[in-house]
Amino acid sequence: MSATIDELAARLLSDAADVDAADALPAEHLRGLARAGLFGIFAPVAEGGLGLSRPETWPVVEELASACLATAFVWIQHFGLLEALLDPAAPAELRAELLPGTVRGEVRGGLALAGLLPGPPRLTATPVASGWRLDGQAPWVTGWGAVNLLLVAARGPQDSVVRLLVEARDQPGLAAARQRLAAANASATVRLTFDGLVVPEERYVGRRPFDPVRQQSEGLRSNGSLALGVARRCCAMIGPSALDDELSRCRAELDAAGTGTMPAARARASAFAARAAQTLTVTRGSTSALAGDPAGRLTREAAFLLVFGSRPAIRESLLDRLTGCS
Repeated sequence: MSATIDELAARLLSDAADVDAADALPAEHLRGLARAGLFGIFAPVAEGGLGLSRPETWPVVEELASACLATAFVWIQHFGLLEALLDPAAPAELRAELLPGTVRGEVRGGLALAGLLPGPPRLTATPVASGWRLDGQAPWVTGWGAVNLLLVAARGPQDSVVRLLVEARDQPGLAAARQRLAAANASATVRLTFDGLVVPEERYVGRRPFDPVRQQSEGLRSNGSLALGVARRCCAMIGPSALDDELSRCRAELDAAGTGTMPAARARASAFAARAAQTLTVTRGSTSALAGDPAGRLTREAAFLLVFGSRPAIRESLLDRLTGCS
């Protein structure tokens, strides 16, 4: 499988400049991910997946992000849908209907997780006779036009989180507005507005208590591999330097992080990616100021990753680092 991933990464890297200027991912990138089996990367072999453990997925995310951040960014959104359908607690009917196609990449997943954000609910789910009614906004939903189903997390009754599956298309009660990003714009990220969208009961995935502490670290390790990927590309272009050892230390810290230490580990990786991109800019000299130079793209990507997938604890740790308070 390693050779297949390396070949895919090489193809993605060759397209990186063109994708940086595009409004959407090339369809061939999505087909390449599917051919490599990566939409089912941690699904059991018995389910048609590659059977990798979660830690074994992190280097793959890092390698693909080092080649094309936009493609890796869209791809990892799929993990939420795959994980939800692999959960033994998921409704059996949903598993039977959707899991095979999800593993093969015929059904691609996106995420609308506004219900997990701390503070007052931004997106609510209210029980109605035919299922659940969604109201509110999800400000950052990635892969619009490339994904088929959204795993939506909305705040439900009694301070719970309700998870539902919604078709990823404009429809009555759901409207998308494109967000123009300074980097990875081909990820087709949108702001979704839910206005009385009724989701039928058969698209109900599950419900659990809202736990803001849990959200500080849950799912953040894979996101950290995006920053490692950008830093890795910068290090490769710079050549051997002390940054190589620091990249290894950031990776090891993320690998070892638990609930309490993950925000700081994420902050360190993101800050390191930004510094690696700045170092690449200086190393390349005046050519870095030219439009289309990879140093410019990587600098924008690193800046984007300072705020992508953030949490209050990550932001506080980053500000401490960047202002020299720690």
